[in-house]
Amino acid sequence: MVSNQKVEKVQAPHQSAATNKPAKGPSTLVDDLLAPLLAPLLAPLRLTGATVLRDRQMINRSVAIAGGRIAAGPFPAVDLSGYWILPGIIDLHGDAFERHLAPRPSALFPLPMALAGTDRDAAANGVTTAWIAQSWSWEGGQRSPDFAEALLAAIAAYRPRALTDLRVQLRFETHEVDSAERLLGAVQAHGVDLVVFNNHIDEALTMWETSPHDVTLWAKRGGRTGEELIAVVQAAKARAREVPRTLCRLAEAFDRLGVVYGSHDDPDGETREAFAMIGARICEFPTSMMAANVAHAVGDPVLMGAPNVVRGGSQAGNIAAATLIRAGRCDALVSDYHYPALSQAAFALVDQGLRTLPQAWAMLSEAPARIMRMPDRGVIAPGMRADLTIINQATRLIEATITGGRIAHLAGGAAHRFMAMGAGLSLAAE
Repeated sequence: MVSNQKVEKVQAPHQSAATNKPAKGPSTLVDDLLAPLLAPLLAPLRLTGATVLRDRQMINRSVAIAGGRIAAGPFPAVDLSGYWILPGIIDLHGDAFERHLAPRPSALFPLPMALAGTDRDAAANGVTTAWIAQSWSWEGGQRSPDFAEALLAAIAAYRPRALTDLRVQLRFETHEVDSAERLLGAVQAHGVDLVVFNNHIDEALTMWETSPHDVTLWAKRGGRTGEELIAVVQAAKARAREVPRTLCRLAEAFDRLGVVYGSHDDPDGETREAFAMIGARICEFPTSMMAANVAHAVGDPVLMGAPNVVRGGSQAGNIAAATLIRAGRCDALVSDYHYPALSQAAFALVDQGLRTLPQAWAMLSEAPARIMRMPDRGVIAPGMRADLTIINQATRLIEATITGGRIAHLAGGAAHRFMAMGAGLSLAAE
């Protein structure tokens, strides 16, 4: 398990014995590299020649940007013929942060460095608003309440330098009853706006019976033996009677605070119905058609992983996302563990004839914005945030991402187009 001491070591720079001043450790070196704050806004300009997703259809018209918003006006132009201009991707659940934090299980990197890597990974893949999915769990280690609080503090410090609108989704293990008030305090202190409820108790106990080696590996990530982890699981299960009341208290508090909340890995309709009854309306990664059917019947949004679409099925052996999409039981796609899968999932749906490009892309932009009650983004329209994903039509590769009127990613042919504008692409004074 990651102790408080270890978390503090990640957060705080070392002291120099000679000067008693902070030495240049990894965290401060990253801060030096990221010293400039937000990039300046683009000066007013028009993106011309591209095919643009507006009003739920692909049309040939320009997109004007001014003051970080979609605007109108005869501004200097950047020719983007041969490109698609699509609304920026809004990713409600991303686990890729774990790979930036610990590219190998025993190699933990400083939180600021991991956040910078995640931020750039998201931006390079067209994401303009991203939620890092962070567990609040009895699992310990990087999924413990201690670590979750450290991440929230780190992201608050990093946010002024972020390329994307970077946020945190907290994944609360339902049997973590003793830390529920602590969770609520963290939500309030850091403005967390998305929480999902998990319950992996039975999964852990079944795995211990059928595959104890896997439990040992799972436990090792939290600094425990398999026996120690299962002892924690059994103790948590013994408090099952306290769980419903705890979840109801949290749900009432979330409603007061305006937090959007839901559940993760619902195995059946009964589970989904129980969560819906307390207000946990998002149905994230249902593992059965029945759970998705219940969500659909009561108007609850269903989220599935984009990698599931790209790979043709669930890596965990659960229901295929395409099956739910074909049945009209999936509202939005999320990156899960791989940012590049987001745009590629949209194209996969188009290639399979399951959705048109406007319909598929809406699952990455318009639908997530609606789910999170964010009326300023998700579509390209006057007055909206200038959040744009620019894709080469020939290669289907994302070559530019604009977030809030700032360039977050620029590469390939699109970079040459912007550079060709020369002095006309001056930056607005702020």
